Formats: sequence, structure tokens, C-alpha cells
Amino acid sequence: MITLGIDTLYAAISVLLAQWWAGELVHERNIALYSWIFVPIVIVVLATRRLYRQKLEQGFLDDFEPVETSIAVAALATLTIMLLLVPRLEVGGVVVPYIRPSELILRIWLCAAILIPALRLLRSVLNRWLRRKYQVGAPALVLGSGPVAHQLIARMQQVPEYGLWPTGLLDDARPNEAEMAELLGVPYLGTPADLESAARATHAADLIVAPSMLPDDQLARIAHEAQRLGMRVRVVPRLMDAVGSKTRIEHLGGVPLMVLTRVDPKGWQFALKHAVGRSAALLGLVLISPLFLMLMLAVKLSSPGPIFFSQDRIGRDGKVFGCLKFRSMRPADPASASFELQEGVAPGGVEGDDRRTWIGKIMRKTSMDELPQLLNVLRGDMTMVGPRPERPEFVELFEMHVRRYGDRHRVKAGITGWAQVHGLRGQTSIADRAEWDNYYIENWSLLLDFKILLLTVLAVLRPTED
Repeated sequence: MITLGIDTLYAAISVLLAQWWAGELVHERNIALYSWIFVPIVIVVLATRRLYRQKLEQGFLDDFEPVETSIAVAALATLTIMLLLVPRLEVGGVVVPYIRPSELILRIWLCAAILIPALRLLRSVLNRWLRRKYQVGAPALVLGSGPVAHQLIARMQQVPEYGLWPTGLLDDARPNEAEMAELLGVPYLGTPADLESAARATHAADLIVAPSMLPDDQLARIAHEAQRLGMRVRVVPRLMDAVGSKTRIEHLGGVPLMVLTRVDPKGWQFALKHAVGRSAALLGLVLISPLFLMLMLAVKLSSPGPIFFSQDRIGRDGKVFGCLKFRSMRPADPASASFELQEGVAPGGVEGDDRRTWIGKIMRKTSMDELPQLLNVLRGDMTMVGPRPERPEFVELFEMHVRRYGDRHRVKAGITGWAQVHGLRGQTSIADRAEWDNYYIENWSLLLDFKILLLTVLAVLRPTED
């Protein structure tokens, strides 16, 4: 409701600014009065695009296109109405050259197209800052047990931008000590029968229903009870690995059916993605060629050894290719201890002794050591956006221990990816990386690739080892 009110205010401000811009002529033939039709129309159009529904991690980039489209549609609808309603002013059979409705609507559209998205950008930045710094979010109860419930709790705590904070767990059996440790400090508040008391004690606004051993009819009654208490109910589907963001709901009589979308990494859509990626890589190499040549010279002068460092990585369908980087380290000392990977984390960053050169430290902090991978994209080994490739010896290990890790190799490896823009760079959880990468594959679109590339720029501004 707050967003609705602020959008209404800024739409009205846009009309006022446009009228001021047009000057005194706008008051002829009641053009200024008719132009106020834009305010309710733009609010209705925004509402029909579901832009006032509360969503998890709905950022500015997700809202930008539908908001701008809605403003343009509202401006066009307002112009159509004004052309029908505003009378033509004629003197002696000649139309007097006062300001036309189209000129005013053009000004309204320009003002609204700047003000309303700017407001949403400010709101998004403020929300993310408050949620990350002060853990501002709606208190949520989790109903269920097992790995999915634990995963939900971990995600809410790790990604405050979702705007949810776990305050308790409900299940038909009390978790044992090992399971309680996996709940990351979230207390067990009783069985589903204790929903009302738990909701009142924690002031929970959301209930998230995870897969459990409870019968479906009992889960339905619990969901209805939560709604009666004023809670928002979210349900994890049992086929969660197959449900993507484009899944839609249909009804066969009174039975809801989820229609799953199909992703074909060998289809024409991914062929188009790779063609666009190669073109972008070629253009990028041309644009950064002065920087590329300077880095080549700096690497060569920093220490003995080759300019490029090629390392075997696993790409699409398990094929091995040489992943290129600028060499950022001196040759290893044969007497130094070997690097041992920590359990549950991905390799990366500084492994073992820090042998980085002065230019290597700069390149790693800014991710410029990855620039030669544009050559991998041109060769067809990689693409601009996709799961980051891993070394063969680690792939074999991860496929045995990490759920759905091998599914990442359905597509070409990328220079940047959905996991990396969510902070999973360097020695971070490999299970989390697999989760984010598989989400990307199953929800891929060119728009998502463009979003990731924009977020990559922001991620580079918050440098970390990879």
C-alpha cells in the first residue's frame, strides 16, 4: 500500500511538472484538467502488471521493464481519451495553434518515466540496506522437517534481501540434537496444532510449508488456519527441482495443475544465446584492447613466466577445455605444502601460499585476471553467462557428494553466473553454487543474462577473491 500511495503521488507530480513545462497555454480548452486522467490510468495499469504484490527479492531490475511499459501504455491511453474529449478551438474556421494534447502527454510521459522508476530504485536500495544491516524482515514460521526446511532457514538468514526472518519451526516430531544444530538457532515451537500460539508469540506474518510426512489434507487445514490468522502462506512444491519461475497454474475442474516449462540447452534459444555471447566477446575485446595489452605487459614484467595461465576445466557435457586467465602468481616453490580443500566449499581464491605478484593482486581484486576468458568465448568453449567451470578432479568429488552438481554441465560454462552475483565467489559453499546455477539454467532467458551482466559490474565493485 505504501508503494501504491507513493506511485500515485509521483504520477501527480509528473502531471504538475508537465503542466508547468507546457506553460500557460496548457490551461486552454481544459487540457490541464483532462491530463489528470493519467494518474488513475497509470495506477490501474501498474496494478494489472502485478507490481503491487509483495514478492521475494523483487529488485529494481525486475521492475524496470514492466514499470516503463506501464507508464507508456498509460500515456497512450490518456492521449486517446483526451483526443476524444478535448474540443477543437477554431476561429473563423481556422484551428488556433494552442498546445495540443499530444505535446502535454509527451511531457507527462517523460516526467513519469524518470520519476516513478527513480522512486522504485531508491526504495529497492533502501530496503536492501535495511534488510542486510538491521535484518529488517517479516517474521516467518517454517512448517516441516528435513533438508528442505533447513535449506529454507539457511537461505532466509544468508540472504536478508528476501525480507523474511525465520522465527520458529513447527513439526509433528521434535528434532534431535543433530537436526537442531542444522536449524541455525531457530527454535522448535511445537507441532502444527501449536500454530496459533506460535504465531502470536513470534508475531509471524508468513508461514512457509516445506515437504513433510504430514497428510496433504492436514497440511491444507493448517494453511487455511494460517490464513485465518492473517498470515501469508507459501508452499514448497514436492517437485521443486522441476518447478521454474515460468511455471503457471491451470485448473482441471477444481483440481489445480502446475504446467512446467521445458529448458532445452541444445535448442535454438541457447544457440542464439551463444551467438550473442560471441558477438559481445568480440566487441568487448576490441573495446578493452588497450587495457588488455597493458595487462599483458604488466604480467610479463612482474615475474618470469608466461602471460596467460591455462587450466583444465569441465564445460558442457563434461568436456575438458583450457580455461584462460592472466597469470597472477609466481611459480610455486617445490618445497611448499600442498593445498587442501576445506570440506563443503569450492576451490578458488588464494590456495596455499600467497604467491601473487603486485599486478596479480590488483587483477584478482578487480577480476581483471578473468578477461582472457573472452577468448574462450570466441573459441566456443565458454559463454558470457553460465555456471563457473571447475577442475576435473574437483568435479568428480563434488558429483559424489553435492546434490544435483552434475546438472550444471547441461550448459556451457560462463565468465560470470547467477551464483557469482549472489556473492558465491572464491572458497564458498559448493552446494549453494549448484543450487543457484541450476536455478539459472531452468529459468534462463536473454533478459536474465542481461540482468546478471549488470549485477556483475556491481559485484566487481565489491571485490573478492575468485
